[in-house]
Amino acid sequence: MNFEMKDYNALDRIQVIGDRVLVKPRKESERTESGLYLPPGVKEKEKIQYGYIVRSGPGYPIPNAPDEGEPWKLDNEKVNYVPLQVREGDLAVFLQHSAFEVQYKGEKYFIVPQSAILMIERDDDL
Repeated sequence: MNFEMKDYNALDRIQVIGDRVLVKPRKESERTESGLYLPPGVKEKEKIQYGYIVRSGPGYPIPNAPDEGEPWKLDNEKVNYVPLQVREGDLAVFLQHSAFEVQYKGEKYFIVPQSAILMIERDDDL
């Protein structure tokens, strides 16, 4: 896997919200399979993008059932979530038009909802 684990201590402070994931774009080759060199930005305009999942949100929130039988009981605001299918380190194939590009510490990332991820490749050795 070509995922570079540089200084991700700064990413430890990032919390992704809901059903979204933070994706580091995969470095694309500047040449085609036939050997032609592509100008900068050509691959970035494609509808489908590839990248490695760096962080993921907790998932889809589920509402708690109201507990009406005991008014003396303290309100517990703990939220339950349906977890996401993706995990950190997965290679994601996602739709470019649903992703939001962000810059963090000089690096380019995408914030992608799980519904825009078409496929993942998982390496269970990570």
